[in-house]
Amino acid sequence: MACTAAGLSLGAARRTSQPEPISPQLDQLLDEIERRACRYFCEESHPATGQVRDRARTVGTDSRRVSSVAATGFGLSMLAIADRRGYLPRGEAEARVRGTLEFLARHPGHHRGFFYHFMDMSTGERVWDCELSSVDTAWLLCGALHARMHFDTPQIRRAADDLISRVDWRWMLNGAETLSHGWTPEHGFLPYRWDCYSELKAMYLMAVGSGDTRLPASSWYAWNRPVRTYHEFTYIDSAAPLFTHQYSHAWFDFRGRRDRYANYFENSRAATGAHRKMCIEMSRQYPWYGPDMWGVTASDSILGYQAWGGSGYPPDGTLVPCAAGGSLPFLPRECGAVLATMLQRYGARAWGRYGFVDAFLPGQEWYSPDVIGIDLGIMGLMAENARTGNVWREFMAAPEARRAMKAVGLG
Repeated sequence: MACTAAGLSLGAARRTSQPEPISPQLDQLLDEIERRACRYFCEESHPATGQVRDRARTVGTDSRRVSSVAATGFGLSMLAIADRRGYLPRGEAEARVRGTLEFLARHPGHHRGFFYHFMDMSTGERVWDCELSSVDTAWLLCGALHARMHFDTPQIRRAADDLISRVDWRWMLNGAETLSHGWTPEHGFLPYRWDCYSELKAMYLMAVGSGDTRLPASSWYAWNRPVRTYHEFTYIDSAAPLFTHQYSHAWFDFRGRRDRYANYFENSRAATGAHRKMCIEMSRQYPWYGPDMWGVTASDSILGYQAWGGSGYPPDGTLVPCAAGGSLPFLPRECGAVLATMLQRYGARAWGRYGFVDAFLPGQEWYSPDVIGIDLGIMGLMAENARTGNVWREFMAAPEARRAMKAVGLG
């Protein structure tokens, strides 16, 4: 596996303005997936702070108090979707977004604009001695920017702009060309860097496009882009789970755009196709895998949380609904067939009040007792983009997004 050389360009720059058409039956299922995901981001957020529980039980009440700043970011976007689709009474989504953003804007728990990965959902205080996370802060900022563009009220604009503008991206470089994974007050910067293709694209674009300490466009080209070939698919990939090809695309619209290396939308389409083919080839070992039943990514498992599909983490037959759900815009027919088949075949064992459980292993009759906020979030946002492109349309109207894309050659 070698890194791309200058001039190698993967994926044609197909100009696409509308999502691919989907069937009425799939549209109905995706509407229910979005509706139930929105229920999660309402019921599992703190009424005073708006911070979203990292994970929750599929049945019964949950006393865990840990929120994820990334889940809160996805939740801000899901509230914008709920407002547009009428899932909540008029004005409720706006009030929830305003409260969430104002709490974060005035909360002293950030450092240089970055937030801790995990926080107590009622106080916003750091838990588990976790790090100030660069990428998880980026998901919060993406949600804040989307919410600002959708609701466009003075209070929401003010709080969102405060969160976005105060992030000190240059500090997070720690003297190098690529961003650090994070920082802790006990040990300083983490020894890991965002220096190879992954979910990092949105983070770098936010860093290039916003704030007084935004990064130069050269930072976009400072990370490596390894190329791999799997059967007929050639694409940039770092042997990481499938979600790394999804998250940035939830907000940034890469369709029809290409830098000197790739059309990243087509790259994710190829990565999803390769992943599907890999799972189909494993159907002799795991007979429930097949053309309409595939998909693994970082998730819960019978062995605990696993980065399925990444280097050193071969699948064990686990199925993860957000693997296909998070790739809906890339292969809507194939991904939609997976979700419909899962619901038809496994029913209430894999489906509950918030939609699909996080993961399940049919061969051992194991079904996760939890859902995870970011996994529901990526399914909800990508379902909306596959249906209407509305998240892309609203987010890409922001000057920060347009500025970043133009600066790195994707405008």
